[in-house]
Amino acid sequence: MRATISALAHYVPEDVYDNHWFAERIDTTDEWIRTRTGIKERHFLKEGGVSEILTKAAIKCLERRGIGPEEVDCIIVASVTPDRIFPATAAIVQRKIGAVNAWGFDLAAACSGFLNALVTAAKLVESGAVRNVLLCSGDKMSAILDFTDRATSVLFGDGGGAVFVEPSADESLGIVDFILRMDGNGEPHLHQKAGGSMRPPTAETVANREHFVYQEGQTVFKSAVIGMADVSYEIMERNKLTSDDVAWLVPHQANLRIIDATANRMGLSADKVMVNIDRYGNTTAGTIPICLSELYEGGKVHKGDYLVLSSFGAGYTWGAILLRWSIPDIS
Repeated sequence: MRATISALAHYVPEDVYDNHWFAERIDTTDEWIRTRTGIKERHFLKEGGVSEILTKAAIKCLERRGIGPEEVDCIIVASVTPDRIFPATAAIVQRKIGAVNAWGFDLAAACSGFLNALVTAAKLVESGAVRNVLLCSGDKMSAILDFTDRATSVLFGDGGGAVFVEPSADESLGIVDFILRMDGNGEPHLHQKAGGSMRPPTAETVANREHFVYQEGQTVFKSAVIGMADVSYEIMERNKLTSDDVAWLVPHQANLRIIDATANRMGLSADKVMVNIDRYGNTTAGTIPICLSELYEGGKVHKGDYLVLSSFGAGYTWGAILLRWSIPDIS
């Protein structure tokens, strides 16, 4: 038995913040941001937590699947911006959508959250432990951004998606292969300094602005270029696929130069690479499900297509999934 995605949807907040909004507040320009990142605008959620984003995506996903929330067995939320430290945001989503028969949990793997959660969901289904999993993946990054930090605050946005994972009648479809990796030596270069049990919130940590994303941009960039490119090429090679066999590279949307380097390593032309970083920025765990949902809604992915999903994030965590698409074209 092989698990696959049978329905999906995404949601991004309505409020749009372009590069000129940042230029009015910090020492930057639209050109500086675009040439270094490829980002033109991003969306921020004004009120509520990430559960607001994920609930909207989850409801639409279940509607597309044609089932009620009471039929959901398990909910996994992948996010580094939970509504609260506890309870799990999965429990909050469960309550909001009325999935009264579901159990679940949160999973934190930063920008690789969706890949880690998708593999986890698939293995739960394939083992027979659950009939299905509603995987909700996304972040409200605006909640942990220091808007006085030019180098970091311009990179991120809010958004997320939901996918419904269940057994496939056709075992040639679904998750064909995956590679997931982690290196804890990356912690000093990308983290949040305070707010956890090692450094709980105090007046000092707030005054020192330690509750925001801290990133050493160049160090992370160099590691991400190598990590994403190598693992994406490796999953093609070990499954004996060429660039002609791959319909789409669906990469994490952190930086356009990282995406280009990954595509070049795989030998893919630009028309086979899903890019929306210009409109949304880096939504962390939300980037890949948003990309998949937009490909589906645009009629650009078809049953039987090979997709390579690839990411790199804090931890460091990185990986790739080889997915054979199983959802019929949208009607």
